[in-house]
Amino acid sequence: MAEKIGEYQLPEIADVVVIGAGPAGAVMTKALAEAGMTVVCLEQGDWPDYSTSRNAGIERELVGGKEWSPQPNIRQGVGDFAVDETDADISALLWAGVGGSAMMYAAQWQRNLPSDFRVRSFDGVADDWPMSYEELIPYYRQAEKDFAIAGLDGDPAVPGTSFPMAPTPIGEVGRRMGEAHNRLGWHWWPAANGIATRPYGRLKPSERKGATFLGVGDQAKSTVDFTHWPEISQRKNAFLLTRSQVAKIETDATGKASGVVYFDAQGVERRQKAQLVVLAANGLGTPRLLLMSANAQHPDGLANASGLVGKRLMMHPYSAVVGTFEDEVGTAQGAYGHLLHSLEFYETDESRGFVRGAKWGLMPTGGAMEMTRAFPWGDNRDLWGTHFNDTVRERLNHSATWGIIAEDLPEDHNRVELNPEVVDEHGLPSVKIHYKNSENTRRLLAFHVERAKESFEEAGAKKINVAPHIRNTGWHLLGTAKMGSSAEDSVVDHAGRAHTVPNLYIVDGSTWPTSAGTNPTATVVAMAMRTAELILSGHANSDAGYAATGSKGANA
Repeated sequence: MAEKIGEYQLPEIADVVVIGAGPAGAVMTKALAEAGMTVVCLEQGDWPDYSTSRNAGIERELVGGKEWSPQPNIRQGVGDFAVDETDADISALLWAGVGGSAMMYAAQWQRNLPSDFRVRSFDGVADDWPMSYEELIPYYRQAEKDFAIAGLDGDPAVPGTSFPMAPTPIGEVGRRMGEAHNRLGWHWWPAANGIATRPYGRLKPSERKGATFLGVGDQAKSTVDFTHWPEISQRKNAFLLTRSQVAKIETDATGKASGVVYFDAQGVERRQKAQLVVLAANGLGTPRLLLMSANAQHPDGLANASGLVGKRLMMHPYSAVVGTFEDEVGTAQGAYGHLLHSLEFYETDESRGFVRGAKWGLMPTGGAMEMTRAFPWGDNRDLWGTHFNDTVRERLNHSATWGIIAEDLPEDHNRVELNPEVVDEHGLPSVKIHYKNSENTRRLLAFHVERAKESFEEAGAKKINVAPHIRNTGWHLLGTAKMGSSAEDSVVDHAGRAHTVPNLYIVDGSTWPTSAGTNPTATVVAMAMRTAELILSGHANSDAGYAATGSKGANA
């Protein structure tokens, strides 16, 4: 019998339950619903409330700290669970709600590079992916259309792009840094961002307030609460339930997923049956739910025959180098994505003493308060106290940051585990993360910091500040449900299908065999598109595949 939840009359058995309403969850819900499936998406958080970001006011930088904090332990919002990071070198940053953690991203849009899919073959470490860059190109292109990506085609390091709109202006500082790299003979290119530069669908051109992190209310940043969910919500066979915390995925006597148990917005325990379950809950939420779903058939957690659920956590260690110039370079305003990127030192060179590399993104340092936060390192003695005004005057609109995203290698001891000592309002366990930077990571970052200093020196910066390692940078939570060829060495197959639960799919960054050195949203979305296509075509497994029933919701 269909059950009425709030405004929805839900089907007794849905074709698909999707867990998580971020970019991957939105992509899956849209694709499967358009094919005629009845899809119920459960999101533990709520819709974003842009009024709390105060984005239109001059006080924005002062008041955006709690509701829009990327740290759940500070935010403590709807759907947040505690994260114990006392044994971690990096803090996990995530956001519960429609739009997922991409609500907090800087909108830097970066594909993985071809070598990222062949790390074992090229460099003899970690693992190859069960797909190639070339295979993902059509999905990347579709994602860049759907997500309104502004970029410039032709980057020799990133083949096959087809961006739908012109890139964000690089400004004076971009011009200077580009010319410096030309003199050095180093790669640079105007960077791609999920920030509209012209009207596009529901998005408006950016007002260029430099507020990407704090809840952009100008409707320019590409997040799925604008680009996907309004359209999905018009469908009669797609249902989005917010404030709905999934407690476990259930299985039937054959070992297949039969649906989920969740707590609704009123705290009532409910059950939603489904023929397929799709998990898109990020690199912490996904292993948390798989481990919470342990039962007699799966005593160590769902889909955990390999013992790898929660292991191999990768978080992209991050360093920053800030250059300050004598004259103004226009960085107090503008899109807070990345103006340029450089991939000059992205590939392995064994003479450097480490493997793999990093992407650099050139970012503005922002307004007065954001600018002071951009300098929490190095020689900072003059920032506070009697020299405060002179220091702000020196740095504001005169500085820019090379943000360095390092590829960290997968290691079993870097992991996520349940923490039953701290529970949420429903009695569900929180998580504890264990993460230590490797010697390879330390050498990699040290090398890149020195090269970034050279970049600013060549561009004429009068002062350079360095943060060799920043703790609060764990935006990218990857690797905790590894993709591979068998249940012995991985959790899911090339399509994201769990080896031991054949109708369970995982489509977030937890499936990544390696972390690459790029911002992950583009590849997460492209892989979700690919998984949806494989499901619909019947090629996601060796069986006949799952055919859409074409059933409709009870409110059709």
